[in-house]
This record gives sequence, C-alpha cells and structure tokens, in this order.
Amino acid sequence: MSQRPKATRVETSELEMPPTTLSKKQFQQVKNLTKDDGHFNLVRNFNLADVITLCNGACGALSIFSNLRYLISHDQYYLKLAMWCIPLGFTFDAFDGRVARWRQTTSILGQELDSLADAISFGVAPAVLAFVLGMQSFLDTVVLTCFVCCGIARLARYNATVAILPHDSTGKVAYFEGTPIPTTLALVAVLAYLNSVGKVNEHLPGGLIEIVPGYSLHAMVIMFGISGALMVSKSLKIPKL
Repeated sequence: MSQRPKATRVETSELEMPPTTLSKKQFQQVKNLTKDDGHFNLVRNFNLADVITLCNGACGALSIFSNLRYLISHDQYYLKLAMWCIPLGFTFDAFDGRVARWRQTTSILGQELDSLADAISFGVAPAVLAFVLGMQSFLDTVVLTCFVCCGIARLARYNATVAILPHDSTGKVAYFEGTPIPTTLALVAVLAYLNSVGKVNEHLPGGLIEIVPGYSLHAMVIMFGISGALMVSKSLKIPKL
C-alpha cells in the first residue's frame, strides 16, 4: 500500500471564505459537490463544456475497444473506426474550452476531466493502435508505455503550473511547455497512412532493430519515444493558437 502522505481534509461547511487556491465560484462548485449526498449529484453539477470533454474521453475509449475488436475479427472496419475516433476526440477537445468561454462557465472539474480524457484519447489510444499494427515486441511495449507515461506526466505538470503561466487577455495560456498531447494525432496520421498502403505488421518501414540478442524493437516505434520526450521537455515552448 502506498505510504504517500494524505492531505488533511477540511469540511467545506467549516470554511467561511474560499481557500486562496480557489476562486469564489470554484469554492461554490466544491460546496455543491460535497454538501449534496443525493444520487447523481456529480452529473447534476456538470455543465455543457464538461459533457463535451467527456465525449472526448468516450472517443478514446471507443478507439481502444475498436482496436481490440479488430484483433478478434480482423475486420478493417473496426481498425478504421479506431483511427477515426481519435481525431473525433480532438474535435471535442478543441471545442470544450471555447464553449466554456462562450457560456462564461468555469468548472473546477473541467481541467481534471480534460486531462483525464486527453490521456485516454491521445495517450493510451494511439499506443494501443501502434501495438495492433505490429509494434508488439517487448521493447516496443516498453517504449509505448513510456510514451503514455510521458503524456500523463505532461498533463499533470500543466495542471500544476497553469495558474502561474503567462495568460493572454482571453484567459488562455500564452504557450505550452513541451508539445501538447493532442500532437500525437500526427502519429495516428502516419499509422493510418501506413495501413492504407499495407506497410503494417511485418511490413513496417525500417523493420526490426536488434538492440541486444533476443531483444528487438521496430524502427517506427522510435517516433513514439521522440514524441514522449518532446511532451515532457521543459525548454520547448509552443505558442498556443
């Protein structure tokens, strides 16, 4: 069992003023989430932007399950569905923030939901797609696992530092530290192209590279390693459009 120290919980009813880390609106949202013990309290506190963010996560989950269905049936329909679900998730990811600003609704759940959904749609789903298309050696899975972990770490760093990053007049951060995790769409596009020309599984470009006797990896998996490294880079600053 983890021995990580636990934060001391303070009942919201005991607080008259919001903690310095929360705005008054965010503090009211926390109170709404904790004071009501009724069923579906969490769902009742979702706003439209939160629902759109959940649609992003749903697309990522559907992509993963479609990949698994492809492994069972070998039906290209499921493989193509798995690929298309990822850019569809990006569409939802691009609109949730715009909807929140349009409706002038900020949710304390929104940032956490966004990161969790992004980890599924742009971290786990592309890695599973790579595995399904042939990157299945032990070292391949090590690289793909590191790729997913880099994405999770990058999202956690953003959540921890977003409050102190420079913001523009609309409230958006001026730049990202490291490549944003949705840039993994480029990897999905490469895999989709390779699948369309039949360059998958044993025909992956570059073939297998033997690192040590008995342990090889596919040359194509290196792009996932590079993507993961770029996501956790501190010096790389990407302007937010």
